[in-house]
Amino acid sequence: MNILILNTFDKIQKILVEEFTQTIPTKDIVLSLTVAILAAIIINYIYKKTYMGVSYTKSFALSIILLTLVTSLVIRTINSNLSLSLGMVGALSIVRFRTAVKDPIDTIFMFWAITAGIMSGAGLYIVTLIATIIIGLFYLLSYSVQLKSKNKILLVVKSTITKSEKILELMKTKKKCILKTESYKNDIAELTYEIANRNIAEEVLNMKKDDGIITINLIEVE
Repeated sequence: MNILILNTFDKIQKILVEEFTQTIPTKDIVLSLTVAILAAIIINYIYKKTYMGVSYTKSFALSIILLTLVTSLVIRTINSNLSLSLGMVGALSIVRFRTAVKDPIDTIFMFWAITAGIMSGAGLYIVTLIATIIIGLFYLLSYSVQLKSKNKILLVVKSTITKSEKILELMKTKKKCILKTESYKNDIAELTYEIANRNIAEEVLNMKKDDGIITINLIEVE
């Protein structure tokens, strides 16, 4: 019985020693980084193609590529060598990321890059490329559909109460015209409509020189 227990402990010790002394195959690192680069290029291209912000920043686009590569290398290290993985976990635990991400879609792209890095580091090379391409095509399709959809237009009319009554009657005859807010103060009324296009507001815009009209504003909302 004691011999059996000793043999079991010897086997466990050998397994642990092998795990702690195992080297990382160079070919696996190169292959993981190659797949990570291809995935990062695809992600970066889609980000640049679909960017809808005010100012495109090259630094964030480059960070997507680096994030994919670094994540792939970390996962490959953890997957190949237990001792290095424990040291890396300890090192990463003291890192603090304080850069604020303003656009939610930027966070999604960062998560996408990390996921691609994890898969390539884990050796799922074909899955990494196929998944990246499918997600990219789906996002491009969604982006093109969203781009073609018409934005909402808000019509804001500030006038006297007497004139506002005529505007209310006029807009009731229009289709795809929704009264969003209606406010009155002293002898001044402010009406806000959500309309489908500028053509619906043409008759109201023609009233801009009439008595009783103070301001007419058209606001396009994404």
